[in-house]
Amino acid sequence: MRNEEAIWAMVEAHAPDLIGLSDRVWGMPETLYDEYRSCAEHTAMLREKGFRVSEGVAGIPTAVMGEAGEGGPLIAILGEYDALPGLSQVAGVDYPQELEPGGNGHGCGHNLLGSAALLAATALKDWLAATGTPGRVRYYGCPAEEGGAAKTFMVRAGAFAGVDAAITWHPDCMTRVDDALSLANTRMDFTFSGRAAHAAASPHLGRSALDAVELTSVGVNYLREHVPQDARIHYAYLETGGTAPNVVQARAKVRYSIRALRLADMLAIVERVKDVARGAALMTGTTVEMKVFSAVSNMLGNGVMERVMQSALDELGGVAFDAIDRDYAARIQATLSEADLTQPYHRVGMVPRNDEPLCDYVVGLYPQGEVMIGSTDVADVSWAVPLVQVLAATHAIGTPAHSWQITAQGKAPAAHKGMAHAAKAMARCAEKLFKDHGLLRQAQAEHAERLAREPYICPIPDDVQPPLVPRASN
Repeated sequence: MRNEEAIWAMVEAHAPDLIGLSDRVWGMPETLYDEYRSCAEHTAMLREKGFRVSEGVAGIPTAVMGEAGEGGPLIAILGEYDALPGLSQVAGVDYPQELEPGGNGHGCGHNLLGSAALLAATALKDWLAATGTPGRVRYYGCPAEEGGAAKTFMVRAGAFAGVDAAITWHPDCMTRVDDALSLANTRMDFTFSGRAAHAAASPHLGRSALDAVELTSVGVNYLREHVPQDARIHYAYLETGGTAPNVVQARAKVRYSIRALRLADMLAIVERVKDVARGAALMTGTTVEMKVFSAVSNMLGNGVMERVMQSALDELGGVAFDAIDRDYAARIQATLSEADLTQPYHRVGMVPRNDEPLCDYVVGLYPQGEVMIGSTDVADVSWAVPLVQVLAATHAIGTPAHSWQITAQGKAPAAHKGMAHAAKAMARCAEKLFKDHGLLRQAQAEHAERLAREPYICPIPDDVQPPLVPRASN
């Protein structure tokens, strides 16, 4: 048996247990910082698999860490298990049907993400023990990736100190090494306070906080012309002051999400949005309180790590889907638009294919396609240690993220095959690093060189704490 086949066999040995974990987490979808049951499931699995467990990592009750091995390099495998609000969906069907009205759902596949990461870590634990290789593997169960920036808080707290390299993955419709592009992002709340009054009898006595929020929107819309073209600014009204139009609204609150390809650009735009809010308060005679809710950096790539992961993928090949998998994926594709179906190909510079419901091949490294990117707190870990992220096919080509279709496919056999495939890729990548310390040193040297050019600045102010959710009484 070749070395890579040995580590893959160890993944396969534990796959049924971790697939079971994935399905259980799918069935208990919990949103940012409320992942108490999901975290408990991961914690129990870590103990069952023989890891040394640390709970409440960085003071976050729903973050957990498990470590195995002795001496040598320390490689981290990152997992997640948070869900999204409003994406409850029955599994295994090709039409929208809520499982729980208004409930949460795993519309980004994080039930798979955390389980496959723990699967890779478990296989590596076995491999270290079986081969007598000096080294440690550490699994991080990370909450609140969807808007809560838990990993950024964890980096700030020093939770990744001593880690030599980090590996993670994300469910996708294609299998490839992630191109390490993400947008730095700050989510910031602006709370305006004014003075209530009768809107008809004494409007001159009122000072409208709602007017201030609307003027902020106007100002930001004019600002959009004068920011870098990769910047994105979104907003959501959190409080509108009430529902009575005959009352001058004394309080209103809006949350802005401010993104840019470079952290420095994003931080500069944040200051300009704050100035717009100050101006709106001045114009309306109100006051404004500004508070960062969460923030993440842009991803820092590492060419050495990416090439190691690509070699692992090339050895492994694509996910082996079967006819049943393809039939269900084709039915999901029938619910999608032409733009949905072609976008994944454009992203990797490929000609769209009409008869390909699932990706059963590996895309080459650094595909030259259209860049459409979001934000992730994985990025802050990439500034702390050399990091690589792999994408693995778990759902029909063209399925948009954060959709009912992703939730529906989250327990399908194709998803299970994709998560096991991701675990094999991560485990093989880590094995290569454990066996060749020269590669690890090269990755660390590249990382240090990047930091020397642009030192890391945590995008979350020191006085901002994670927006923790208390454990429910039941």
